Amino acid sequence: ELSRPVERVASEVRSLVDKGVKEITLLGQNVNAYHGVKTYKDGKEKIYNLADLCSDVAEIKKLKRIRYITSHPADMNEELIREHKINKKLMPYLHLPIQSGSNKILKNMNRKYTKEHYIKIVKKLRKSKPDIALTSDFIVGYPGETKRDFEETLDLIKYIKFAGSYSFKYSPRPGTPSSLKNDFVDSEILDNRLRLLQNELKQQQKDF
Repeated sequence: ELSRPVERVASEVRSLVDKGVKEITLLGQNVNAYHGVKTYKDGKEKIYNLADLCSDVAEIKKLKRIRYITSHPADMNEELIREHKINKKLMPYLHLPIQSGSNKILKNMNRKYTKEHYIKIVKKLRKSKPDIALTSDFIVGYPGETKRDFEETLDLIKYIKFAGSYSFKYSPRPGTPSSLKNDFVDSEILDNRLRLLQNELKQQQKDF
């Protein structure tokens, strides 16, 4: 994992703004794990997190809007949540993929968080920024996903309510642990689950 130095990012933003750019997106995977170095004139250094970086970039006068993508729930912190409240240039938008509403499936995916942790983050974000638009990613039919696991995902979606989402059927990738499993979900069941999930998410998007 590599984070670009703070000044390199800021310098690039200033260059773009000088050319008329109004909005920038800080891009990384995972972007909220950012830990770039800022070097001061006296030679001292400080490690910046994403909240620090957003705050610094917001000081560039002609810049109007800041976004960042893609975040990981395990890397969301209190400082970044607070930045959404106090930084007027940071857009009220967050793409925060959860993938599944089943803790069993999340553990099998090695996602490093639970659905309870995810819900806690969402509650803090909405308290800090009530009009924030939340989007997410979902994978349907991960090996070993039962009917109950899928229902837990639907329940989570109905509880949180998203402004938009990306959703996919599980497909094996060579070399990944999941591709070596033998408990794949039947294709017909998988198609039906994806349809039900997307119908709910599309309605939520319309409501938003």
